Amino acid sequence: QVQLVESGGGLVQAGDSLRLSCVVSGRTFSNYDMGWFRQAPGKEREFAATIRWTTGSTYYADSVKGRFTISRDNAKNTMYLQMNSLNPEDTAVYYCAAARSAYGSLPQRVSQFQYWGQGTQVTVSS
Repeated sequence: QVQLVESGGGLVQAGDSLRLSCVVSGRTFSNYDMGWFRQAPGKEREFAATIRWTTGSTYYADSVKGRFTISRDNAKNTMYLQMNSLNPEDTAVYYCAAARSAYGSLPQRVSQFQYWGQGTQVTVSS
């Protein structure tokens, strides 16, 4: 079983930056994808970014492209989401997720990920 633990959320002002972390532990797979999703109150969970662990290939939602950067540190088994130029529309609970198989296009749908963290709250005030 894979365990994911997020950290780094908080309350910031518009224009500020935050870096989220997701530590991966437990059984791991030699080739898997990981992603960040977010869920605002009353809204569905939405895709933000994804990364292929082995190659570092990335893909972003249009809403965060150019402002957010997803990365990973193999030695620390940790994935990051650097968020710059935050605005109130970025307010949400942010979740990290892992997908067992890593073939073809990078996953973007909630259903493609089998493992989820507990989430970390990000609140951006105007």
